[in-house]
Amino acid sequence: MEKKKKYIGHFISFIKLLIPSLVLLFIIRGFILIPVPIDGSSMEKNLSQGDMILMEKYTSIKRFDVIVFQLPDGEIYVKRVLGLPGDSIRYEDDQLYVNGEKTAEPFLKNNKSKQYDTNPYTTNFELSDLINQDILEEDSYFVLGDNRRMSKDSRSFGAVESKYIIGKAVFVYYPLKHIKFIN
Repeated sequence: MEKKKKYIGHFISFIKLLIPSLVLLFIIRGFILIPVPIDGSSMEKNLSQGDMILMEKYTSIKRFDVIVFQLPDGEIYVKRVLGLPGDSIRYEDDQLYVNGEKTAEPFLKNNKSKQYDTNPYTTNFELSDLINQDILEEDSYFVLGDNRRMSKDSRSFGAVESKYIIGKAVFVYYPLKHIKFIN
């Protein structure tokens, strides 16, 4: 009888720990770190088709962050932020210029070294050619995929308004060989 009471006590203690843990897990998974699948090759070599990432929902967006957003057509995209509100963006001779200053893109190192040929990796453009404005509006972001030659991004659908941004990608957790923080 004493042994049975001991097991019941352990079971009750387990339940007391399990319920708050599940509630906390539900809150974290549902509102803070949300899993998102990568669909497509526009972020290749940094994110691959089939990768599963965790996205932070409540965070500020900075230049070169990888964000998840949903456009009015319902399509969900994962792209890298190059332009912030108030920025002017242009590409010339495969070089990014933000507000007239050359800006390095170290995250493209692997892509350029493996795919670079006589054609530029990123074609020349000015923001005004794409969205008919010299600078991004107060709540708009300019995004490009890391796989520039295969990416549907702000060059085709324009700037992304902040109301469409779902969150910032922070971590690849699957497949195991791809586990890493997204920088």
